[in-house]
Amino acid sequence: MNRNYIILFLFSLVMTVSGLASLPPIDRDESRFVQATKQMVETGDYVDIRLQDVTRYKKPIGIYWLQSAAVALSGEGAAAPIWVYRLVSMLGIALAVVGIGWTGTKLFGANAGLAAGLMMAAIFATAFEGRDAKTDAMLLACCVAAQGALAQVYLAARRNEPVAGHLPWIFWIAQGLGILIKGPVAPLLSLLTAAALFAFDRDWRWPLKLKIVRGVAIVLAIVLPWILLISWKSGGAFFQEAVGKDMLTKVAQGEESHGLPPGFYMLTYSLFMWPFGLIAVGAGLQAINRFWDDPRLRFCLAWYIPFWLVFEAIPTKLPHYVMPAYPGMALLIGWLLTLKPEEANAPLKRWQSWLWWATAFGLAVVSIGLAVVCIGAPIYLARTFSWWSIPAALAALAAGYLAFPRKLQVPLGRIGAIAICAGITFSLLFGVIAPSLRPIWLSPAIKVAVDANRLCDTTVLASAQYHEPSLVFLVGTRTVLTDVDGVAKHLLADPACAIGLASVKDEQKLNELLAVQGKSASRLAEIDGLNYSSGDKLALGLYRVAK
Repeated sequence: MNRNYIILFLFSLVMTVSGLASLPPIDRDESRFVQATKQMVETGDYVDIRLQDVTRYKKPIGIYWLQSAAVALSGEGAAAPIWVYRLVSMLGIALAVVGIGWTGTKLFGANAGLAAGLMMAAIFATAFEGRDAKTDAMLLACCVAAQGALAQVYLAARRNEPVAGHLPWIFWIAQGLGILIKGPVAPLLSLLTAAALFAFDRDWRWPLKLKIVRGVAIVLAIVLPWILLISWKSGGAFFQEAVGKDMLTKVAQGEESHGLPPGFYMLTYSLFMWPFGLIAVGAGLQAINRFWDDPRLRFCLAWYIPFWLVFEAIPTKLPHYVMPAYPGMALLIGWLLTLKPEEANAPLKRWQSWLWWATAFGLAVVSIGLAVVCIGAPIYLARTFSWWSIPAALAALAAGYLAFPRKLQVPLGRIGAIAICAGITFSLLFGVIAPSLRPIWLSPAIKVAVDANRLCDTTVLASAQYHEPSLVFLVGTRTVLTDVDGVAKHLLADPACAIGLASVKDEQKLNELLAVQGKSASRLAEIDGLNYSSGDKLALGLYRVAK
């Protein structure tokens, strides 16, 4: 069993490492997180959270501390490249995968744990989040640890067995760390799971085995010191923004153009659970038909369904919000391996067959779509053909073919083959193909131009129109995000050293503003590309005051 955990940990790292360094900073959330961490390193203030001069109180401190630790270990300081920050996410996914393997082993056996871990290491959601320096990968690790301990406590209670002494510790420590990373998400997942189990079992006594009073004290010991410090430092503004504006706004209405109707997560399921979405649905449907007699199945379904329903009801929706629920489905894939073939492949009800075939259609669409993207994206965006597109597309189609089983029960060897094919697809897509799409990576191109035309050691860039946080991270914290008037004032304030970035079509306006002081702009470079965050095609000029 210990060997399986090592296999899962190393497999997860191999699945995620490609693209960690080659993929430029992704706008906009990732770049905001890493820039806020960078400023902590620059200032030495590890309590307050700021993005340039603006407070960033939407999330707690946990991820910034972890990223700061990675930066410190790298020895690079504030100049640390993006891959250093992403190491935290890669580690988070690896820990989550091992945690799922541990939980599956305790519930259903070693092979089931291995299958569940392989599945979680090789889906699109974890492949992307493991390469994205945000909260969600490490949050997943905390949720899996808490839920794994909760599952074992629940089953011990149902069997009238003693609860292992380490399980409450794992549960409460994971809850405390989860709160420090992303607020109430981990506690919400466990509360919804426990509430669903209580509704079925009508037994409220088993949660008491978690030693709640001691557990709450552990959570407070983890969370309270920083809460007190940030409350004092911000004058209470942290809670006003994090709870009053961020969390409650997401619950009450769609935030930041992410408001979507119920059904969004059902529609995106086939992509973010690719390529294992169909296999997981088949296992889930069999579990629904049998959960009355098996508390292990009740726990897995209670892990997934209530959390998914709550987030379908919340107006603000982003695909990664439901990722903490996915392990519940992964465990059911492992469970199905433990059944005899005739039991595992029992006929589904009519509505279940319709759902299975609808998911099969989603699997086919996503598999073909990924193959098309691997080949078509370099041709359409970079006007070039990448030979790496061929193995990436073939691996995507192979993963889709293998993940379309003739029977609901999929052998462990086939699960491993699917995971390997998916890993090849992700490694080439995120590690080679996406970084080669130079027109969409404007910020790295601007950094190259700025470095090549830097006038002084103290040169500061002012940028009009293009205001992506990745630009601040790459070019420098002092970068000024402004309009054309602001660029003109910036250039006039330091004509010997200052440089400005503006749309080429605004060059005449920039010259008119400079002409008031008898100056004119000299274009040092032109950067053309696509701002994928807004969809705008841009032709940007890099300017200085003409000599």
